[in-house]
Amino acid sequence: MLRYITTRFVVWIPSVLLVMLGVYALAYYGAGDPIKLIFLRAPGDVAYNPERIEAIRESAGLNRPFLAQFGSYIWNLLHGNFGNSLSSGRSVWAMISAAAPVSFKLALCSILLTALVAIPLGLIAALKQNTRTDYIILGSALFLWAIPAYVAGPMLMVLLIMVLPGSAVPYGWGGVFDVRILLPLLVLSFQPIALIVRQTRAAVIEVLSEDFVRTARAKGVPETMVALRHILRPVLTPVVTQLGLIMITIVNGAIFVELVFGLPGLGRLTVKALTNTDYPVILAVTLIGSFLVMISNLLVDVLYPLLDPRANDTRRSR
Repeated sequence: MLRYITTRFVVWIPSVLLVMLGVYALAYYGAGDPIKLIFLRAPGDVAYNPERIEAIRESAGLNRPFLAQFGSYIWNLLHGNFGNSLSSGRSVWAMISAAAPVSFKLALCSILLTALVAIPLGLIAALKQNTRTDYIILGSALFLWAIPAYVAGPMLMVLLIMVLPGSAVPYGWGGVFDVRILLPLLVLSFQPIALIVRQTRAAVIEVLSEDFVRTARAKGVPETMVALRHILRPVLTPVVTQLGLIMITIVNGAIFVELVFGLPGLGRLTVKALTNTDYPVILAVTLIGSFLVMISNLLVDVLYPLLDPRANDTRRSR
C-alpha cells in the first residue's frame, strides 16, 4: 500500500506542474497589472510615477521573462516559500495558515453531513422505488442540485429573518460548534447531498437484482438486516468513488458560502485575492485546491479495495 501511494504521488507531480503552469500563465498574460492597481487603489492623491512602478515591479521580480519567473516560483515552493502578498506585503503562507483551518473544518463537516443524510435517503428511495416516498426524495434531490450556493445562501438568510424576525444574521465564524455554522453548512451540502442520494439510489436498485439479496430474503432474513448487511456494503463502493466530485463541489461552493456568511476561510481569501489581482495568493490557493482533489482521489483508491476485495486482486494482477 505504501508503494502504491508513493507511486501515485510521483505520477501527480506532472499534473501539479501543469496546473501551476496554466494558472501562472493566466496570471502573467492576463489583464491587469497588480503594481499599477496598487497605485490606483491607494487612498488619497497618489502620483502615477512610471519609474517608481518599474522599481516596485523589479523588486518583486515581475519584470523578468515568464519562464524565469515560473522557475523561481517552483524553486521557492520546494523550499516552503509561497512568497508575499502584493497588496498587503504579508507572507502568503501566514495568510493560508490562518484561513485553511476554517475551510477544512467546514469541508469535513459537510462531508459528514452528506454521508449521514444522503446515503440513508438514497437507500430508502431505492427500497421504496416508484412510490410517493421515492418521488419526494428524488425530486428534492433534483431541486437541491439545481440551486447554486450563491443563490441558496442569500435566500436562506432572508427566509430565516422572515420566519424568525428577532434572530441574528448568521454571519462570522465561531468554530464548528457555533450555531452560526448551521446555515452555511446546509448551503454547502445541498449539491453533495443531491449527488450522493441519486448515486446511492441507482446503486441500491442495481444490487437489489443480485442473487445474494434474493437468497437472503428467501431465507427469511429481516429486511433491515438485508439492507444493512447485504446491500449497504456493495453500494458504498460506487458512492465512495464520488468523493472526488464532492470535494470539487465543496471547494467551488466554499468560495460563495464563505463570502456570503463572512467566514474567514480560503474561499473568502480567494475572492479578495482575485479582486486585488494578488497573484501569489491566487497561485497558493489554486495549488491547495488541486492537492485537496488529488488527496480525495487517493482516499478513494485506498478505500476501494477495502470495500471491494476484487479491486485489490485486480490491482495486484497488474
